[in-house]
Amino acid sequence: MKKVIRFLKKETMLTLSVLAALAGLIITPPSGALLEQIDWRTLGTLLMMLCVLEGFKHENVLRPVVNLAGRLKSMVALTLFLVFGVFFSSMLVTNDVSLLIFVPLTIIVFRSAGKEGYILPVISMENIAAIRGSLLTPFGSPQNLFLYGQADISAWRFMLHMLPMCLMSGVLLVCFILFLYRKNIKETAVYEDRSLPAAEKGFLRWMYIGLFALIIAVIVTRTRLWPAALVIVLAAIVVADRKLFLRVDYALLITFLCFFVFSSSIAGNASIAGYLKNTVAGREYWWAIGLSQVISNVPASIVLYPFTKNFAGLIYGADTAGLCSLIGSLASVINYRIYVREYPGNGKQFIKTFTLISWAFFIIVVIPGLLLSRWNFFS
Repeated sequence: MKKVIRFLKKETMLTLSVLAALAGLIITPPSGALLEQIDWRTLGTLLMMLCVLEGFKHENVLRPVVNLAGRLKSMVALTLFLVFGVFFSSMLVTNDVSLLIFVPLTIIVFRSAGKEGYILPVISMENIAAIRGSLLTPFGSPQNLFLYGQADISAWRFMLHMLPMCLMSGVLLVCFILFLYRKNIKETAVYEDRSLPAAEKGFLRWMYIGLFALIIAVIVTRTRLWPAALVIVLAAIVVADRKLFLRVDYALLITFLCFFVFSSSIAGNASIAGYLKNTVAGREYWWAIGLSQVISNVPASIVLYPFTKNFAGLIYGADTAGLCSLIGSLASVINYRIYVREYPGNGKQFIKTFTLISWAFFIIVVIPGLLLSRWNFFS
């Protein structure tokens, strides 16, 4: 029982999603129509991404890039490198994976340089970088992956609409970093050991890079042959690296499935669907931000999409919600878990620093995001 309780506390979002799915099935009994409404394409694509990105981590695909961090002597340059490493990598390997790569590296490098006092503000800015960098691409975050799959637009048009928010966020991050070191802009770092292990070159590394390219092609082209791509990815891993399946984050996949069930059940209930249809339409931006603080931005996107008329309002709100609280984005929860493993007694300090920096950023970007939400994605 203690192990079950520990697991439920560790996987809060999974527990919440299962409870939501059960509640949904009570509201609307299961049927064939409910199964048809589940977005199996998104789930299949997410499974492929989770498998391949786990391969990326295990094979240290990005290690040659992060090794550069140990060679930077200026604290400003080092922080810019780490924060924008998250910012740009999140566009390709998703925001949670970019944090899993760079946050542990940040802790190692700053400890080595005797600069532990900067760890909390820097990883808080890395959290912002993950959220705001990933919003640019259809595959940068789980909610983008889902919402792009519903929208009848090209990947290039999607990125065009997200570009202003992304650029503004990049400029603001530079300002935040300069403000952090305002007392000594030329502060330097001296490392005890600047060497980090190099990535091993091998077949698996190139296999995962090739499979990742296949997944991106499937997402961008919207091909109906995605089941074939799923078979190729899974078959390749079974043949070459079957132990990887033991490391995949199935909790996120099950969380998605449960919230799809909940969303379909809500949409199938006439009274609830009618209420949401009348209240969400025209207020998508604020609904996405608000509901995300209760159930996180991924499930909020799934729940609100069927009642949305302004697609821009929903996606801009979902991509801004993670700046308000830890629960607003799954990436933020991952960041918190990485930090408290290293500093078990500093959870409250993390939340305090994270909230202060994220809210300062949120206050600046929330109104521009609202104004941009009036830009029609489909015209």
